[in-house]
Amino acid sequence: MEKKKKTIGFNIIKDDPTGGHGGFGAGVLSLENVSPVIIDVEAGEAFVDMGAMHARSAVERGIKFLPNRDEVPNGKPYWIVWVTIERKEDGPYYAGVTACEMTVDREARRGYKLLPEHVNRLDKSLKRHIIVDHMDEKSKRVLADFLKKHDIEMWNRSSEELKKGLEGEK
Repeated sequence: MEKKKKTIGFNIIKDDPTGGHGGFGAGVLSLENVSPVIIDVEAGEAFVDMGAMHARSAVERGIKFLPNRDEVPNGKPYWIVWVTIERKEDGPYYAGVTACEMTVDREARRGYKLLPEHVNRLDKSLKRHIIVDHMDEKSKRVLADFLKKHDIEMWNRSSEELKKGLEGEK
């Protein structure tokens, strides 16, 4: 009987699993404060779908993604926005917000997205970056409204960079 080789899978680590002593899992970025917000561009709606953490959101399921936009000419536009929540002394705020493009043609069961971009933007969100300037204006408003509606105090504590990026100069 062949012994299966143990693999170290991807772990979502809450708090400090090592009890402060280091060892296995030490230095691993925690993903517990990241949420994928999906924006349906045409409908002007935003919603959280945790399945997107593993490319298994309701929008992505059953779709074969291709890295060439031209192969999905009738794709419906979406944004996946990685939102990282951090805590300051006065409370939580939106610390990292990075958007990735995605299109889906449900009928053809094909979609367009660049997986490396999605992974890199998730990483950038975890590192407290704001990357929203490439989004269309309507989607920026939808995202700003969604974040405010979720928690206006978190919005108020967030960086001017995020507010200007989504609302423009005020």
